Amino acid sequence: MALVRLRAPLSELAGGRRELELEGATVADVLRALEREHPDTQGWILDERGRIREHVNVFVNKEYGREDTVVTDADRLHVIPAISGG
Repeated sequence: MALVRLRAPLSELAGGRRELELEGATVADVLRALEREHPDTQGWILDERGRIREHVNVFVNKEYGREDTVVTDADRLHVIPAISGG
């Protein structure tokens, strides 16, 4: 299982968990598994087409990841929402 690390506010939507182990062959598969296990995260990372939202960055082992990026059990995914303000 890949290790997924979430930052606030996404970790709050996942029951306060900052790290989760999730199954999936691609980044999109892992993120869908996150949504299944923690329904409050649904729509915050993936849009209605299954694409990573514009304001969210996903890194796989410190490299920028896309929906079709292959994931192995040894991989670490960091899901980082954009910070904005004025």
